[in-house]
Amino acid sequence: MYQQNPYAAPAAQIGYAADSRERFLVRTYNHLFGAIVLFTLIEVGLFLSGFAQVLAQVMLGGSWLIVLGGFLVAGWLATAVAHRAESLPAQYAALFGYTLAEAIIFVPLLYIADAYAPGAIQSAALVTILGFAGLTGIVFWTRKDFSFLGAILRWVGFGVLALIVASVIFGFTLGTLFSVGMVVFAGASILHSTSNVLHHYPENRYVAASLELFAGVALLFWYVLRLFLASRR
Repeated sequence: MYQQNPYAAPAAQIGYAADSRERFLVRTYNHLFGAIVLFTLIEVGLFLSGFAQVLAQVMLGGSWLIVLGGFLVAGWLATAVAHRAESLPAQYAALFGYTLAEAIIFVPLLYIADAYAPGAIQSAALVTILGFAGLTGIVFWTRKDFSFLGAILRWVGFGVLALIVASVIFGFTLGTLFSVGMVVFAGASILHSTSNVLHHYPENRYVAASLELFAGVALLFWYVLRLFLASRR
């Protein structure tokens, strides 16, 4: 005869927890979509106003090491605020600030693509969307926890940063193989972030979760677009 487990959670409590997690996921991906739309609107505004050309010339004519360092600091600060701030407005400010920073650092690459490789931006965006959707599907379908990738990504990230800094200082070019490797790195980052969203993020941190996902999408788009540019040369 079936006996009820005294330690089992009541059905109503289980249902509430499931509904709460579902609301968290919906909020997270809605905010991710909002960040992508905001990024797109900022870029459109910069290009329509003509400011993108000025900004691209300034950034391409200066030291990429300074630009890279500034935006890395902005990214770290935004992520730290989004994860630690108790105030929801502060979390939104971090997401907005990071989105704005990404939109600015993308300007030179988008300017070059628009001028010398018509259609590359749209193609790269489509590949990025399909790649992100496929990786997200893997996580949600398998329910696998990819948190083990965190330590690997950190160490590889430090190596990548050192390689980029060395390329700026010593003047050598990071070619197609590097971009392919960074696409793989971005894919692993998206797997890790999506797994964290599904399994580990507190349900009041949907803004921080969307920021982490947006960072992975932006990284993937950057290097997919670089590959399209390399193929048009």
